Amino acid sequence: MARIVVGVTGASGAIYAQRFLRQVAPLCERVHLILSEQAIQVARTELGVDLDRASFHTRSWLGGDFPSIELLGERDYFTPPASGSYLHDGMAILPCSMGTVGRIAHGISDDLLTRCADVCLKEGRRLVVVPREMPMNAIMLRNLTTLAEAGARVVPACPAWYGRPTTLEELADTVVARVMQALGFEQRLVKQWMVEEA
Repeated sequence: MARIVVGVTGASGAIYAQRFLRQVAPLCERVHLILSEQAIQVARTELGVDLDRASFHTRSWLGGDFPSIELLGERDYFTPPASGSYLHDGMAILPCSMGTVGRIAHGISDDLLTRCADVCLKEGRRLVVVPREMPMNAIMLRNLTTLAEAGARVVPACPAWYGRPTTLEELADTVVARVMQALGFEQRLVKQWMVEEA
């Protein structure tokens, strides 16, 4: 089973992290989860969820128990994914703030999340960033280009409409499905374009 790292920043779009974790946690041996302080605030604002580091559990946030998810301290470098010697299958940062994009693009590892992303790039592992910002200025676009040139996959939080989603959750899942594919997971959330299901 897979081992992945998931970073959640304070960008708007907490639903993407929530829906993504629900899908991938059962497929993984371990999900190393890193929440920024701003991510906790955004989850409270957008989802009405109170995440407490001291007594963290997935039930209130994800609607069930997911024992594969391990919450890491945002500045705890004494964790496996902080080192390139630890083998895992990649990292997704969703949603990814443009401040986080900028720090990763310029090699500034000032917390565990940016350190883990840096490790992915230097080790040639999958790194998927999901920016949710508009409009983007030239600095943001250059930083995203730098990440793409360094080997990251940039999957903007741009929901698809061709499947005719009828709920916010279904709409969010169109992004989650693409993030899963970018990390190498098979997804059954969204039908493939012009492919008949068996």
